Amino acid sequence: MRYTLRQLEYFIAAGEAGSITLASERIHISQPSISTAISHLEQELSVQLFVRHHAQGLSLTPVGRELLREAKSLIAQAEGLYLLASETTDQVRGSLSLGCMLTLAPMLVPELTYSFTSAFPAVTMRHMEGDHEELFRGIRHSELDLALCYDLHVPDDIEFTPLVELPPHVLVSESHPLACLSSVTLTELAENPMILLDLPISREYFLALFLKQGLEPAIAARSAHQEVVRTMVANGYGFSIFNVTPRSDFALDGRRLVRVRLEGDHRPMTIGVATLRSLRKTKLVAAFSSHCQAHISDAYIPGMVAPRLLNAVD
Repeated sequence: MRYTLRQLEYFIAAGEAGSITLASERIHISQPSISTAISHLEQELSVQLFVRHHAQGLSLTPVGRELLREAKSLIAQAEGLYLLASETTDQVRGSLSLGCMLTLAPMLVPELTYSFTSAFPAVTMRHMEGDHEELFRGIRHSELDLALCYDLHVPDDIEFTPLVELPPHVLVSESHPLACLSSVTLTELAENPMILLDLPISREYFLALFLKQGLEPAIAARSAHQEVVRTMVANGYGFSIFNVTPRSDFALDGRRLVRVRLEGDHRPMTIGVATLRSLRKTKLVAAFSSHCQAHISDAYIPGMVAPRLLNAVD
């Protein structure tokens, strides 16, 4: 056999992404390395795996689709050898695919993955960011071993282990009239323009805060990107509601943001670990789940101001 598992992984990434550029961004490997791997496979197997479309990415040929399916199966079997070895010894090793909610990933993933792989050097980790629907789909299709997400509309086939509750709070610019208040009500907010974090399931959570009190927010703008919302708020476009509290009080353009307590008893979002309920947890998955429980709590959250510290300030 004159091809490697690594080359198959690059082929799988390109086949799933439909683009060498997107595959490069997803698996953090240079485009020339992926192109070279694909060319080597095509030459070694004497087949054409892709149709190259100028400026429009790649599409799998019929034989490419068949080989993609077999390649994924082969990689799964190869990784299974590591899992089998780790299950019969005390060593935690193998490849772990971690999913994380888009709004949580910049804060949670770097510290958690670095500390875990430092503790278990025989482990390699891959991570994917997405919204709730994408993460649950990835778990069901065995593309993800587990995911860090919120307890919002968790399906029955997904097991959710809670870690920490994050109550909602209001975010405004330092020049906003509400910035000088110690707290604010939803009624007061409804009179001001809102910048909505527009992600599946999350948007329903934020809107439900108002609907439960018979209110309708004045949505001035929407974005699926947390930093876009934060920067718009910092520039004075309106307020927003968040549950995450990054340690930085500044938007990406350097403008300052002010957090204001939201009055009332509102349902928090709970960060937790999601896995497939019907699948027995491997030693590797169990180890990372325990790692998350040890590093995410009311007293400490990677990249965030923990709720206990926020309450002390309030």
